[in-house]
Amino acid sequence: MKTTIHFSPMRKFFLTIFFLPLILINAQSFSNLSSASNPLPSSGTEWIIGGRLGMSIGSSGGSASAGLQLGPMAEVLFGKNMAVGTELNINTQSGTPIEWADYFKLYFDIPGSSVKPYASAGLSLWFVSGGPYFGIRFGGGASFKVSNNLYIPADLQLGPVFFSTQSYDYFKGTTTSTTSTVFYIAITTGIRYILP
Repeated sequence: MKTTIHFSPMRKFFLTIFFLPLILINAQSFSNLSSASNPLPSSGTEWIIGGRLGMSIGSSGGSASAGLQLGPMAEVLFGKNMAVGTELNINTQSGTPIEWADYFKLYFDIPGSSVKPYASAGLSLWFVSGGPYFGIRFGGGASFKVSNNLYIPADLQLGPVFFSTQSYDYFKGTTTSTTSTVFYIAITTGIRYILP
């Protein structure tokens, strides 16, 4: 038996946008590996790794559910102020929602301060009792320097997550589609380490 998976044009668009940052990260790491044998002037690219811990809230149809959010993250910092990153967040609400997010982040400089405020935007895939479902996220925060390469962030992310389910009525022989939107908010902290 052959199974065929069909994606709508909208899903193809979201999948393309979602995987583009991953391709850029892999291309950059390949470039760094190939430049090890042929040293060139430094491009100012740095890797940031760490984790998130905090509270997430999902709200839909007049009800809300709060839970704990935790997960790893990685970013590639280009120059001083631009980064592309990815996160895998596990939430403790009903169904244990898992978010895989890719984002673009812009850091801002404050003269004479070690605090680095930032704004971010991106796309995410959600896995909750099935899926994947698509989300759009945006937000910001600030990273506070603790030691030479170690930062503690205060972060706020929010945005809609679009759910779509299908059910089959065996008695009528029809399929019913239901769509809903959940508004997602995450208030987190964590740890960020810039690899030397």
